[in-house]
Amino acid sequence: MAGERRGLLGYYKQFEGLSEEEVNADLRDQAAERRAKALSRVEPLDLSRTTWPDYPHPAIVNAITFAARRGLHRYLDRSSAELRSELAHRHGVAEGRLVVGDGVAQLISEAAAALLEPDDELITPWPSYALYPVVARHARGVAVPITSFSVDGILEAVNERTRLVALCNPNDPTGELLGVDELARLLEALPERTVVLLDEALRDFADAEPLDATLALLERFPRLLIFRTFSKAWGLAGLRCGYALGGPGAEPLLEQLAPELGVNELAQAGALEAIRTVGGVIERRRATIAAHRERLTAELRERGLDVGASQANVLWLPAPGPHGASDLATRLSHSGIVVQTGNGVGAPDRVRLTVPHRPEDVDRFLRSLDAISG
Repeated sequence: MAGERRGLLGYYKQFEGLSEEEVNADLRDQAAERRAKALSRVEPLDLSRTTWPDYPHPAIVNAITFAARRGLHRYLDRSSAELRSELAHRHGVAEGRLVVGDGVAQLISEAAAALLEPDDELITPWPSYALYPVVARHARGVAVPITSFSVDGILEAVNERTRLVALCNPNDPTGELLGVDELARLLEALPERTVVLLDEALRDFADAEPLDATLALLERFPRLLIFRTFSKAWGLAGLRCGYALGGPGAEPLLEQLAPELGVNELAQAGALEAIRTVGGVIERRRATIAAHRERLTAELRERGLDVGASQANVLWLPAPGPHGASDLATRLSHSGIVVQTGNGVGAPDRVRLTVPHRPEDVDRFLRSLDAISG
């Protein structure tokens, strides 16, 4: 307390001998200086990640907290029974045709391990999610990246060794989408032995067709598995929770994909609460991203950039110049904006831009791009 008194006395002592007007002027100057410093500190704008940037809904945090308090002393529900039941009801499928796992990455890795024999091939359009070639190698298979995100391009690459087609749809990083009719054409034309792993991690951002339009394909094509996640639009990446759906007869295979010891109980609680309470939030996020995506695409094309149509929360921007993506990313970073270069997927002339969810951030990105381009 004595230290606090000395500090207060020292603060007020500085005003001794000054008139009231001088004191007020000095205080105004100090306040102006503080405001200037605050305005000069601009927070970085991270447009390099595909996950929703806001904090989770309080109801989800509360559900996780309650699960931790009541159950960390006991073993978890290895079958994720309540969450599976809720998801199955949500999508209109039997519970046995749905499995919950530690995110899409774990489920796809298990699918590749279960289905690939040595030297079997996994075809995937490229660039795409970098996991696919990795899981093929881990399963002693061969990854076959193709440069065409189209049914015809995939079919041209199919041969007698093709066991899997891994399709990120909408695609990360390009945002391309194969519609349900094109997917049906692909599935009809593939050999009987070939299974399609349809990764719909970014499906919640697509507005070109109904969210669950692809699920009807499961009834017609037993060689289709669909994967979804709570990491992206749901904003729960830290929970590591996703699920896979199959058609009639897929139950034995889906059982093989489940984590050996089940999904963390806190992840189950958070995902379950998300389904029950924030479904409307996801619809609003989809609409927001769609509107900002349309605006950004139009603005970038007006600036002469060849930006393809996207149904994801990302845009795949050309980065011309001798140093391509690295140079553009560096110059944007000087404005406090972070983007993902295409170097990691063999595209040094491209950057992946996550569509901002706030209109002021769209404006900020365009201002920064104009500044470095001028």
